[in-house]
Formats: sequence, structure tokens, C-alpha cells
Amino acid sequence: MPHRFPDPADATGEGLVAVGGQLDPQTLLTAYGQGIFPWPQPDTPMLWFSPDPRGVLVFKDLHISRSLRRAQKKLKWEFTVNQAFDRVIQACAGQPRPGQNGTWITPEVIAAYRRLFARGHVLSVECWEGEEVVGGIYGVITEKYFSAESMFHLRPNASKLCLLELVGELRRRGHAWMDVQMITPVVAALGGKYIPRKQFLIWIAGSTVACGS
Repeated sequence: MPHRFPDPADATGEGLVAVGGQLDPQTLLTAYGQGIFPWPQPDTPMLWFSPDPRGVLVFKDLHISRSLRRAQKKLKWEFTVNQAFDRVIQACAGQPRPGQNGTWITPEVIAAYRRLFARGHVLSVECWEGEEVVGGIYGVITEKYFSAESMFHLRPNASKLCLLELVGELRRRGHAWMDVQMITPVVAALGGKYIPRKQFLIWIAGSTVACGS
């Protein structure tokens, strides 16, 4: 794979930027640095996307419903950061998703993100009920931004509360927003929105993680 991908501005209408290549750590970091992420499909070479528009969650626009605030206070779960990444990504791979058969989180993807985690470029949040991880979220973190990849839940509200914990962790690190790639109902309920890819690329090219304005 080349050291740089094609310009995301030249992507197809579906956001496809490139075809082929390997999921080694440097290729992944190069891709995310340009606002591109892998999206494997069965029986095809690796596909790399930068969709337009792009889903983001700007922290100053975060919306927490009354019911979720009640759940925050009532539920006695423990949340950790980077303590059970393997359990989170495996659970995300097995999470049933409406309208999807199978998962893009293949054994190849799991192995690749494990290598990236070992280098300090993956961030995960875990929700514990006793010794069981009942919710979690993970994504790629670079100098410029955090890109959420997947989340799961085994209990109601577990993934939402993991997302709120993640927002808190990113805020402590100086971030003002996060990439969510595409807006799911969960992210939409929390205030996620779409922005033009051009604007997204300007944000990640900025000199500070505290963009989002």
C-alpha cells in the first residue's frame, strides 16, 4: 500500500477511496490521518472509505435525555478505559445489528486492531456488571482526532453510557468532538450530526484536537 491514499475528495459517490492493501498498523494510521477507514466486504479486496457527509458528535452539542440521566444515577456499573479491549472488540463482532448479516469485524480486522491497540492507538471503554463486560465501545485515536468504530451492549443503556464515559475521557484529553463515521439512532439521540466531508477534512487537518466549531 502506498504511504498516502488517494485524495478523499476524489472518492466515489459511496465514499470509496481505494481498493486493496493490508491492515498493518502504519497503513491504518495513514488512512485515519487522511479521514479514511477500512470497511471489509466478503470476497473482495480491502475497501477504504471516506463518506460524504460524515457523522460527528460535537461535545458542546451533547444531549442527555432525562431517562439516561436517571440511568446514570441509578445503575451501579463500573466503567474502565483500555482494561478489556479484546472482550469489547469480540463482543462488537458478535453484536446483532438490524439489516446486517454477519459483521465487518472479521478475524483479520480483530488482529489488526489488536496490533494498533498495542501501539497505543486504540481507545476502549468498558462497562462492568460484576465480572461481566455488559457494554463497550472502541475506536482509533490519533494526534488529531478520535474515530469511533463499534459498540455493543448486553444491558439496556450500557452502550449509551459507555459513549458518555468516552466523551468524558476525550474531553480530559483536550478533544472537543469525535468522528462517528455514520449516524446511528443511538448517536443521533445524543446529538450526533452529519457534516460535509470537506469540513471534516479541515477539522482533522487542524493544529489542535479542540475543533468542532
